[in-house]
Amino acid sequence: MIDTTTISRLYADLDLAPTPVCVCGWIRSARNGKEVSFIALNDGSCLRHMQVVIAGDCPGAQEALRQGVGAALRVQGMLIATPDAPQPCEIQAKQIEVLGECGPEYPLQKKRHGPEFLRTIAHLRPRTQLYSAVFRVRSLVSFAIHRYFQEQGFVYVHTPIITASDCEGAGEMFHVTTMDMENPPRTTDTKDAPGSVDYTQDFFGKPASLTVSGQLNGECFAMAFGKIYTFGPTFRAENSNTPRHAAEFWMIEPEIAFATLREDMALAWGLIQFVINDLFENAKPELEFFNSWVDTTLLARLEAVRSADYVTCTYTDAVDILLKSGRSFEYPVSWGCDLQSEHERYLTEVHFGAPVFLIDYPKDIKAFYMKLNPDGKTVAAMDLLVPGVGEIIGGSQREDNLPVLLERMAALGLREEDYSWYLDLRRFGSAPHAGFGLGLERILMYVTGVANIRDVIPFARVPGNADF
Repeated sequence: MIDTTTISRLYADLDLAPTPVCVCGWIRSARNGKEVSFIALNDGSCLRHMQVVIAGDCPGAQEALRQGVGAALRVQGMLIATPDAPQPCEIQAKQIEVLGECGPEYPLQKKRHGPEFLRTIAHLRPRTQLYSAVFRVRSLVSFAIHRYFQEQGFVYVHTPIITASDCEGAGEMFHVTTMDMENPPRTTDTKDAPGSVDYTQDFFGKPASLTVSGQLNGECFAMAFGKIYTFGPTFRAENSNTPRHAAEFWMIEPEIAFATLREDMALAWGLIQFVINDLFENAKPELEFFNSWVDTTLLARLEAVRSADYVTCTYTDAVDILLKSGRSFEYPVSWGCDLQSEHERYLTEVHFGAPVFLIDYPKDIKAFYMKLNPDGKTVAAMDLLVPGVGEIIGGSQREDNLPVLLERMAALGLREEDYSWYLDLRRFGSAPHAGFGLGLERILMYVTGVANIRDVIPFARVPGNADF
């Protein structure tokens, strides 16, 4: 019996001489003829289908041709080069075996379905060409990110998913408990509000949540290893139904000791260019597919970033540019406001025509752990803005001065006892350090042109939906 191979390997190792082969895959389309029929077979190893030519007397042909789209087959035959045809090769079947039947109720009968419908069948949508390309690119991007950091000597750290700390101070966290929420234990201690939930009787002895970031824990390891990164799921209970938000998403968060904001920016920019270069090398068919069917400007945008350099601009200068632009923005601009996507895209697409690092944001709109600048009004924070999307990476130099950090926490109402271990990092061998966060789904939207975050996550978790 011939060993089974993949369709991607057949295309890569194509020989002009006829070769006996065996492939397994699923029917993507079929055309029945009087003497010869054709099946487009795909095995998931690449975007391209393999045309299978089936004569009427081929063993198993009749059973296979009774199947619909989606049925699983094993095909043995001869691989024939077809240089004069649209496809470079085809398999002339010698024997076909049906491995899994698929009936007429299979919902992917048409060649094209809208993303809204496909989200309702997330367990089947990877079988479509769009999502086959998206999730293959997701895999390649994830691997490229690991390679980028590993090749530079970073240590990969698994930070907790369950935490008692709110890194961002936003409070939009999913709570974790084993208590009976219909009848939770109540406190009688007079120092607490009588009748409030007694979390000392909960599993962890205190309120716990799903993490919004691995950064704080990552800093612990950066103070030991110098260069670390986390790459894992994060969660935010933000009741938002925008195309850019999800309740569960994956974050890449490096931390580098003995570094300032400048080194942080260089690391972030290097990561973006590394990922894009890797995709041009290893996912060119997928990028070309997205450029044809999703966003016709994609390849040009990625090529420009691939070979470009970035501009650095302070938040204060950016606000002046926006105020003097003459543009009527939906969200008014003033110093101290949180810049919106429309502002970010104007800066990077219209004013600078290049990727932009915005730095030195007002301290009042940034997290407590960001380093206070000498002006006392801004912090050493940075956001990377890219054409077509806006903000794609956010980071900062971390506050390594203990008195300044304590003052900042007090101003925000954060309790020292909740962050005692984090404060120890400033007591014992504190050093300048910096880091950033990159949402995996955010960069996937950028490199695929797909506009909705729900279409780059295998099973999206959004308000009102935890199916599949």
